[in-house]
Amino acid sequence: MYASTATGVVELYTWDRDTDTHRQATDREGGTYLGALDPSGEQLWWFADDHGDGWGVWMHQPFAGGAAEPALPGLAAAYPAGLAIGSGVVVAGRSTDTSTTVHLVREGYEFTLYENAQPAFVGGMSRDESLLCLSHSEHGDPWHRALRVVGIEDGSRVADLWDGPGKDLVPSGFSPVKGDSRLLVTHERHGRSALLIWDPTSGACDELSIDLPGEIDADWFPDGTALLICHDHAARTELHRFDLTSQKLTLLESPAGVISSATARPDGTVEFSWSSSASPQTIRSTSGSLVLPAPDGIPESERVEDFWIDGPGGPIHALIARPNHLLPPFSTIFLLHRGADLTDDDTFQPRRAAWVDAGYCVVQVNHRGSAGYGPDWHDAVAENPGLVQLEDLAAVREWVVARHLAHPERCLVVGGSLALLSLGAQPDLWAAGVAIAPIADHLVTYEDEVEPLRAIDRALFGGSPEEAPERYARASAISYADKLSAPVLILAADGDPRCPTRQLDGYLARLRELGKDHEVYRHDAPPGGIIIDDQIRQMDVELDFALRHVRP
Repeated sequence: MYASTATGVVELYTWDRDTDTHRQATDREGGTYLGALDPSGEQLWWFADDHGDGWGVWMHQPFAGGAAEPALPGLAAAYPAGLAIGSGVVVAGRSTDTSTTVHLVREGYEFTLYENAQPAFVGGMSRDESLLCLSHSEHGDPWHRALRVVGIEDGSRVADLWDGPGKDLVPSGFSPVKGDSRLLVTHERHGRSALLIWDPTSGACDELSIDLPGEIDADWFPDGTALLICHDHAARTELHRFDLTSQKLTLLESPAGVISSATARPDGTVEFSWSSSASPQTIRSTSGSLVLPAPDGIPESERVEDFWIDGPGGPIHALIARPNHLLPPFSTIFLLHRGADLTDDDTFQPRRAAWVDAGYCVVQVNHRGSAGYGPDWHDAVAENPGLVQLEDLAAVREWVVARHLAHPERCLVVGGSLALLSLGAQPDLWAAGVAIAPIADHLVTYEDEVEPLRAIDRALFGGSPEEAPERYARASAISYADKLSAPVLILAADGDPRCPTRQLDGYLARLRELGKDHEVYRHDAPPGGIIIDDQIRQMDVELDFALRHVRP
């Protein structure tokens, strides 16, 4: 199964590699992006939500084609919170406004294995279908999760693993060998991303000695004797094989760039999805073959350059793509990624390419809070959410201006909530700005969002709005509306759960009251960018705004 934009909408496709037959499996107005295959490969599962809003139910259909039908008809619509499909049992996580529940479904019988008001997620099922791992935040911090293994038959607790406050645990799956209850886990016990193997039935917990900087993700080789390591560091990815018997780490050959997913095949080769800032995505193999090439007609783009810049919290990694048909100092777009647990890297990004083609230099800042630079860097935002990231943004802007890459009067900031916050809190830095689905008022947003998102806010801001109102206010663009001096374009999708309408309407009313120069583009496109025509229209609106206010 794979996702493709071949029709202009993200949909799911099946590929029978024996016959080299490709088939479009889903065809929905709002697109489809979340799916899975059952262990037999005979059934394709996909999540049916309404225009990408994330609220829906699981469907399934035969791999070879046929009608789709509700896969779990006894479960009402909700946000997905993980799925584990066995040969005779399915475990599905559901998140609603009030709680997360995890359900066992077997031959039409449904049993609730777990329920809690705090966010949780299905973390995997053992190969013999006797054990289930849950990733939960019952201790009140969804940023740093704990693990629980329960018996699938009745939900009885088998074992718990928690490293204490400020330490995250991420399950990467049970051993692929039937009867082997070992679970692969990523931990942060020593101030960096590392791996351990936990056996919840015996209590054994063995940390693996793999000395790699940055972030580590891992999966099992099919025979359970080795691990496939995806190592993300400094905006690029390496693949390694770690032999569990010899404890030997072997670098696997792959081009310089970013690997977004990888899997080990039974013959020992590894297939992976790869791209770079210059080259669009392809599927490759460590055997040297090209499994799936990029579609014809996709042009290459400018390669990013890496810079490390001294900042108030330590070195900041910035990526810069220049319009090589022009001379510096450039009109410059500071293109910010939109959220924690994200990072800007060397992957192919059509948005970056569009700005560069239009004549802008693009600067991307992996400020504190970005993933890929260790837990201390990621968690540093808790000191002063929002404003910590702005300190790093200002340091990078000062650096590129001082080196005559960016013209000091021709800098624009483009992003989400952080871009809107910077326009008000740092008005002297920007000639214009674009904010896409921003949170402008965290206090009002908290009142309107679902409980799992409230739990994330409480962890980020150190409590609820009643407990820490000043922290919510400091991170809200509406608190700085009177200081806004540059024209701003705000893009918002109606019904986007990430950007509640009421808080944004309040901010826009405040801008009108103050007479601030602003434009609004409202649309009904689904969040997540799964309809390509919508992405193109929105990019056109952003480019038109930028070209009218700060031309290259």
